[in-house]
Amino acid sequence: MYRHNGENYFIVDAHVALWDARPENQRNIHGKQFIDCFYGYHRNLSPESEHWPYEEFLYQGGERLIKDLFVDGYVDHAIFQPALLSAFYRNGFGQTEEAFALAQKHPDKLTYNHCFDPRFEQKGLDRLRHEAERFQLKGVKLYTAEWQGDSRGYKLNEPWTYRYLEVCQELGIRNIHIHKGPTIRPLDRDAFDVADVDAAASDFTDLNFVVEHCGLPRLEDFCWIATQEPNVHAGLAVAIPFIHTRPRYFAQIIGELLYWLDEDRIQFSSDYALWTPRWLIERFVDFQIPEDMQGEYPPITVEQKKKILGLNAAAMYDIPVPAEAATTATAAGASSTSGPAEAVSVAAQPTEA
Repeated sequence: MYRHNGENYFIVDAHVALWDARPENQRNIHGKQFIDCFYGYHRNLSPESEHWPYEEFLYQGGERLIKDLFVDGYVDHAIFQPALLSAFYRNGFGQTEEAFALAQKHPDKLTYNHCFDPRFEQKGLDRLRHEAERFQLKGVKLYTAEWQGDSRGYKLNEPWTYRYLEVCQELGIRNIHIHKGPTIRPLDRDAFDVADVDAAASDFTDLNFVVEHCGLPRLEDFCWIATQEPNVHAGLAVAIPFIHTRPRYFAQIIGELLYWLDEDRIQFSSDYALWTPRWLIERFVDFQIPEDMQGEYPPITVEQKKKILGLNAAAMYDIPVPAEAATTATAAGASSTSGPAEAVSVAAQPTEA
């Protein structure tokens, strides 16, 4: 738990990964292109003091993750959001067995989400049923731009994807995390477009669709969808590091999200190991909308920050929250914003222990 200025913040890092991008796991040049693009984001958006050597960035391992998140990083609970990328990596990019074993060893600290690809059709559906039981899945992470054979992406509103979402309903996998953000070389930018979230969210109202990276660079498109679909949430992975390099840009991002969605549908994510959570949490707790922008974006309150940093994801994943860290604010009436969010948001009630 992070304590600052007399306040307790329960931290849920809603998007972390263990990956292996070492040369021996790279299937082709695209594996190197992908991790090099990741490393570019890491170097360009991190303070110099937080830069990792390239060789360490290729593979972290569970011991370092535990230290970076839970010893040094203030995190109380973290959620694995893996990407397979088997067209680029021999044994996959996200390390399923290592991550799952770590989650089994530390169930109070880690939740393992898995991934599926609807282009595997019935064979993949059978595998999803097996993996849901084995991993006790509450959520999945989808990479709609992932390559598979001759295909360079798929959409959420395609027939086979709908069949997978129907099975998610059946199996109790309620949280659908989708990478809908900046492109990553060599993946195609348009395959990450947010438009297909609209239909899926409308047709599967009992599922939560967490749009990772809040649709960047299509923030406006995302906000217009999310304000109409109360089961659409925003993940701050990739967005929050702009708090360092482009604080006014981050103020615009978080200001727009608070206006359209309010604080009940926004989740903190470090996107580890692109970034480590410690400096992001410290910066966000201290962050405030610049005074000359407050005519359009009201100041961010402590209770809003508490929800974003952990209470929202804790409610979604039934993670117990110590009473001293829970906000006393009530649902929609707590927002200091005024706008469409007031009319359509569904509050994520924090769990009190």
